[in-house]
Amino acid sequence: MTAATMSTTTATRRTRTSRPKPDAVLLAAVDVALEAARQDAEHPSDVGEHLGASTDSDRLVSHRFACTMRGYRGWHWTVTLARVPRGKVATVCEVELLPGDGAILAPEWLPWSERLRPGDIGPGDVLPFQADDPRLEPGYEPTGDDEQDRVAIEELALARARVLSFDGRAETAARWYEGLQGPTSPSAVQSAEGCGSCGFLVPLQGALGQVFGVCTNEWSADDGRVVALDHGCGAHSETDVAPHPTDWPAPDPVIDEMHLELVETRTPAAEDTPVPADETTTEPAPEQ
Repeated sequence: MTAATMSTTTATRRTRTSRPKPDAVLLAAVDVALEAARQDAEHPSDVGEHLGASTDSDRLVSHRFACTMRGYRGWHWTVTLARVPRGKVATVCEVELLPGDGAILAPEWLPWSERLRPGDIGPGDVLPFQADDPRLEPGYEPTGDDEQDRVAIEELALARARVLSFDGRAETAARWYEGLQGPTSPSAVQSAEGCGSCGFLVPLQGALGQVFGVCTNEWSADDGRVVALDHGCGAHSETDVAPHPTDWPAPDPVIDEMHLELVETRTPAAEDTPVPADETTTEPAPEQ
């Protein structure tokens, strides 16, 4: 190993292990840092006690102060001080309010496309156009066949720029079937009959009509909503209430104490009175 290599290695080791020396002038300038933090805060009382100091580099020290503002639990004020070589005066470089351990932080920012959820769109809100929406595909184009075009355009309403794709229908069917209008909702489990046999059901057209329809019963909680054919509720058109006895107690019997009814009793005649067997007398037989 050459002398140049040894000197380079020694310098590298010194660089890796060297640490900035504590600066006595900057470490003692707590009052300067406190005054700078109070001037930067909205109220001087927002700056609390001194939490400590750390040496960032040569002639560069950061003082930390507790933050007493409401809603900033775990935050602290950081004031960085510096001085020129052989200088005895501390200069304020910057004042920052930084989070510490256990600080309450805002959630990580997300773009609107990832932050938006179903049901967030309100009156006046407009979603941007998505040209590559996987739930849609190009609509029906007339073929020249009158009968085929009539069914596709007039009955199935496919003459639109885009219609539901296979993935869109599958996603919609799964969402509806597993939701509150599916067969596993509490009202469907307790219902006596399914919506498929209800007279208030209007079936949908197309592939979704094999599983879903629209409820039109104003007495049902699902009125105006898409329901599964095996969904159900207590407003079914063909079910009835089970017979129930009256809740009124049975009336007490009425006793008429103001009217007397005379009943004639008949005493049996003496000859009609039967003679007991043990009292019957028998004549003795004549002697021979």
